[in-house]
Amino acid sequence: FFFVMSIKCDPLSCPPPRAHFDTTLELGPIPNSTHSAYSPIAVALLVTVATAGVTFVLTESNDFQNQLSSAASTRIPVERPYATPVARAHAQDTARMPQATTNAPFVPLSTTTAAEHILGYDASLPSAASPLVRPLHMVGSLLVAAGGMLAIVAAMLRRRKSAEQQPLMAMATTSGAKEVEQMEAVEEVDAVQAEKDEIGKMLSVPYKWGFTSEVESEKIAKGLTEDTVRLISAKKEEPDWMLEFRLKAFRRWQQMEEPKWSDNHYPTFDYQSLSYYSEPKVKEKLESLDEVDPEILATFDKLGIPLSEQKRLSNVAVDAVFDSVSIATTFREELLEHGVIFCSISEAIKQYPDLVKKYMGSVVPVSDNYFTALNSAVFSDGSFVYIPKGVRCPMELSTYFRINERETGQFERTLIIAEDESYVSYLEGCTAPSYDENQLHAAVVELWAGEDAEIKYSTVQNWYAGNEQGEGGIYNFVTKRGLCNGNRSKISWTQVETGSAITWKYPSCVLKGDGSKGEFYSVALTNNMQQADTGTKMVHIGKDTRSRIISKGISAGQSCNVYRGLVKVGPNAESARNYSQCDSMLIGTTAQANTYPYIEVRQDQAQVEHEASTSRISEEQLFYMQQRGIAPESAVGVIVSGFCSEVFNELPLEFAQEVNQLMNLKLEGSVG
Repeated sequence: FFFVMSIKCDPLSCPPPRAHFDTTLELGPIPNSTHSAYSPIAVALLVTVATAGVTFVLTESNDFQNQLSSAASTRIPVERPYATPVARAHAQDTARMPQATTNAPFVPLSTTTAAEHILGYDASLPSAASPLVRPLHMVGSLLVAAGGMLAIVAAMLRRRKSAEQQPLMAMATTSGAKEVEQMEAVEEVDAVQAEKDEIGKMLSVPYKWGFTSEVESEKIAKGLTEDTVRLISAKKEEPDWMLEFRLKAFRRWQQMEEPKWSDNHYPTFDYQSLSYYSEPKVKEKLESLDEVDPEILATFDKLGIPLSEQKRLSNVAVDAVFDSVSIATTFREELLEHGVIFCSISEAIKQYPDLVKKYMGSVVPVSDNYFTALNSAVFSDGSFVYIPKGVRCPMELSTYFRINERETGQFERTLIIAEDESYVSYLEGCTAPSYDENQLHAAVVELWAGEDAEIKYSTVQNWYAGNEQGEGGIYNFVTKRGLCNGNRSKISWTQVETGSAITWKYPSCVLKGDGSKGEFYSVALTNNMQQADTGTKMVHIGKDTRSRIISKGISAGQSCNVYRGLVKVGPNAESARNYSQCDSMLIGTTAQANTYPYIEVRQDQAQVEHEASTSRISEEQLFYMQQRGIAPESAVGVIVSGFCSEVFNELPLEFAQEVNQLMNLKLEGSVG
């Protein structure tokens, strides 16, 4: 039994150098006596190798060939005789072999065997042909067989190992892909969390105006009854007509129910838990600022509102209201020289009763809503401004409201009257200590503008907004309305809302005079747990009236910022026109921004336009600016200032810089 590796080449059909070579295993003559010993091995070996696609040439006796055919006849391709000179030569060699070893026909080879080239003899010759041939033949056959078997075993082992490793590799590939996905997900979560942490760091700036002044005060008992209203009127030494005004409002308030239709959500407020009047103790009437409690003066100095003669704001007259009373009004004498009246509402009731009677409640009726009725019953102090006909107020007017006492409310009343062809610019600001309990601020502001008159009203609202968990803060429920009574009159509202736990206000314009104009510019910033439902109302009554609304809402933390606006065009408002633009900016991923525009048009020739957009300060924007050397906080300030520039440009020049600083303080350290 032997195997010989041979090279098969047909020089006639494939002449060099294009000869085609195939590997062939040749099975040489096997003595009959050894068939039983080697047949199983040969069969198994041939079947295994044949499966691998190797061509076999059989030179075996008939009985052995039958064994092979019965075992793997379909797997072992057998070379057929060639009609070539080589085949004929092979047949002649076969004819010379002894009959003992050639008792069965052979399958002829297609070419000379490798043994002929290597051993120098014809592999089909019997052993008698040469004494060296058979030993060499056997040795070569055994070596080739051993090498072939080792190669086959190695190939089988490699196949088995590959088969075992294939699922492992698949598992490893799947596991690796999952690990990559998990790593990417972790990196994404880390990036989002880093942005949230950076935003939180920026927005967690403490309220710098939350200090308390140690001022001895006197306040009335908690609760609200008719006796409370009478006591407030008595303390203010008001005339009877004013007391009747208050009592009428209180009785109307008792019949009303608190509205619940806004997006603001808060526990039911206990109106009996507040004290409705508080004032610093004084022994006698103050004749000058020198007699004001130094602690109160220091408080306003700390707030940036100096009242002393040496530190007064240039070209700005200030009415400082501390809790329920006006402490001082600067530049009163200088304004009176121009016929301008600027004082507290309490003084105006006594000194200018006819003006107050005529205009108070003419723009905002007592029963307009739940909070206007409450304010009309218990209002404390506020500002009164009267600009006579043809006078342009020589300086900016300002009122600063400061709450100091615990468990009290602020209920100021402001009335501004601009006669024909006059002009006035007014600014109000406010702050409060950082108390854990909620306090109520329910104010009423009325503006009245005559023919060709203009009133510019600006607000920087910075009440305490509560802590990060939403504890404490001011409930800011305000009604503001302006009446453009004369032709070509104009009222402009500009507000920057950054404080209050809850804000609920809609500064409005009633455009009654032909050609009158109403404007509303607003920036509302909410953070942490703040809620704001704010906007405006533009009611067109006269012909050729114009209104413009620019609202910018910025929402951060878990706050909710709502713009709610009404544009109403009456049937007689021919050629009325309105343009509204409401833009919202989100900081972080947990804040809300909602827009509710209400449009009612009953005039065919009217034109109303409304635009709205929502954007977000993204990590990419901040990264872009940081790449250019701009720090994150400065980058945020630049983005927000640009976003709010249309509104900031409408503020009085004296306060525009302060508002920018206020916005930066509110957003200090954050990303957005």
